Amino acid sequence: MQFAARTEKIEPFYVMEVAKAAQALAAQVADSANPMIFLNIGEPDFTAAPLVQQAAQTVIAQGQTQYTSALGLPALRTAIGQWYADRFGVQVDAGRIVVTAGASAALQLACLALVNAGDEVLMPDPSYPCNRHFVSSADGVARLIATTPDQRYQLTSEQVQAHWGAQTRGVLLASPSNPTGTSIAPDELQRIHAVVQSKGGFTIVDEIYLGLSYEEAFGRSALALGEDIISINSFSKYFSMTGWRLGWMVLPPAMVPVVERLAQNLFICPSTIAQHAALACFAPESLALYEQRRAQFKARRDFFIPALRELGFGVPVMPDGAFYAWADGRALFPKLGVSNSWDFAYALMERAHLAVTPGRDFGASDTGCYIRFSTANSMEQLQEAVQRMRRLFA
Repeated sequence: MQFAARTEKIEPFYVMEVAKAAQALAAQVADSANPMIFLNIGEPDFTAAPLVQQAAQTVIAQGQTQYTSALGLPALRTAIGQWYADRFGVQVDAGRIVVTAGASAALQLACLALVNAGDEVLMPDPSYPCNRHFVSSADGVARLIATTPDQRYQLTSEQVQAHWGAQTRGVLLASPSNPTGTSIAPDELQRIHAVVQSKGGFTIVDEIYLGLSYEEAFGRSALALGEDIISINSFSKYFSMTGWRLGWMVLPPAMVPVVERLAQNLFICPSTIAQHAALACFAPESLALYEQRRAQFKARRDFFIPALRELGFGVPVMPDGAFYAWADGRALFPKLGVSNSWDFAYALMERAHLAVTPGRDFGASDTGCYIRFSTANSMEQLQEAVQRMRRLFA
């Protein structure tokens, strides 16, 4: 059987290979004194709020499971718009909001609507690997541009200007970012968008971790810049609904019917049950719970980042959102007899029963030196992980 050439452009998701190895070893050591601690997967350790779970059960019991509009439930689109007003002080018309089968579907729809074969999209290195593959799946070319800690591992307007070429169509950014947990400063994002506008291009901003912002200076939506911003968001992270596969996108008004046509044909609609349940996310009781959880994520960050630095990892930029630490492990590689983060991750797994993510997936610029830690785990587990590494590196 012959497969499409585009499949060759999609690189393996190496983090999943590490995760499979960790799961296999975890089964072997589950009853030992040191069971596996997972600091590798970007998934909250919290699950959907009680009201959300109850709403799903009610919807199923009442038989409200038929297709919805491809754009999503009107009530949910309205609730999302109100959340932007209440949380971020941004007015977003519900007609610009499209509910999707997770943020992944939103990114796929955005790329299919905007990227032609051979079009180039500028992205920072490091960045979430699947984002560049959404560009590839639309037969575009993701061009990764190396970033530095001084830039918060984000693109600058100067880089966008310098790297914009004849085939460049737009930029795909993430703020806060996976794997770094760092955001683009609002004034820099405004300058980037101005460059893109001057070129007649598009600005897509992945904001799926925006709800988990910890610093007021960065916790602002790109949608404040105007109606021509394309924002991607999700119920997975802040709202702890990962397996429900529900997200949304906010579009320029003229783009809504284009995306609607694509969504009607490719997805029919997002999960009806998940949509009805997600309405309960915006109940005051649920929002209060999410804010308590956000405070816990911040407390974990405030413990774990200094601990990593004390152990010898380089973490030059304090994450301002999400639940990741992007750590340079070069100073510690010799202690485990390795020379790169891939082998380091396996050594940690085998010798300390800690599952972490090597930087390999996230780009090409020094990613072999970096490890992504996830703090989406309990404080007790994070403290135990630090103790194990302290003993291992002694």
